[in-house]
Amino acid sequence: QLQAFGGGLVQAGGSLRLSCAPSGGTFNMNYMGWFRRAPGKGREFVATITWIGSITSVYADFAKGRFAISLYEANNTVWLEMNNLEPEDTAVYFCAAGTYRLLSPRPTDYDLWGQGTQVTVSS
Repeated sequence: QLQAFGGGLVQAGGSLRLSCAPSGGTFNMNYMGWFRRAPGKGREFVATITWIGSITSVYADFAKGRFAISLYEANNTVWLEMNNLEPEDTAVYFCAAGTYRLLSPRPTDYDLWGQGTQVTVSS
């Protein structure tokens, strides 16, 4: 199970930092990622990171230059630093972890999901 924290209400141009960590049990995943779901829309890829081999990350186009995903390997905690937020970033943000498809942007390649945390950006 994953637990995500850090959502909230922020003004446009502001920043938020989300965190996600496994809670309980053995964690055998090989990569973790963030997705979001805006009102009336499907689940959308944000960023993903793997520690297999070397630490490598991939971002959705809208996230490049504004968002940064990072990792603390010792306890598999992943952060999503979000800067210069826009009202269009308003969504529920989910963290997820997977085993086989490293750095995949597809939700179906993730086996474990957190409960989601709400991010609201006001204009």
